[in-house]
Amino acid sequence: MNQLPPGLARIRIKDLRLRTYIGIKEEEILNQQDILINATILYPAADAVSVNQIEQALNYRTITKAMIRHVEENRFALLERLTQELLDIVMQHEQVRYAEVEVDKPHALRFAESVSITLSAARA
Repeated sequence: MNQLPPGLARIRIKDLRLRTYIGIKEEEILNQQDILINATILYPAADAVSVNQIEQALNYRTITKAMIRHVEENRFALLERLTQELLDIVMQHEQVRYAEVEVDKPHALRFAESVSITLSAARA
C-alpha cells in the first residue's frame, strides 16, 4: 500500500494513545490500560482539492472523535474485537474506499514492546 492510487488521498492517524479496559485477566478487567491506535484511510479527494472546503473533504477529526468516544465508553476482551469496531467506525463514512486500523497493546507480553492487531476493509 505504499503507492497511492491516483485521485485518492491517504489520511494517517498516528499514535492515538487512549486508555480503556482491554483483556481477559482480572487485573485487565479491573484496570484501564494504554492502547495505541493507527489508522490509514483512503478516499477520493478531487473535490476537496478543487474547491478547498471542508464539506468536500473527509473530516478526520469527526472520525477520530468517534473512535475516542467508543474506546473510552466501552470494555473489550479482545484486541480483535476492538480493532474491528474501530474499523467499522471508519467505514461508516461513504467516502472511504479503503481503511486499515491497527491497535497496539503496549507491554502485553513480558519481553515485547507491544502486541498489535491490524484489520482492513475496502469498498467496491
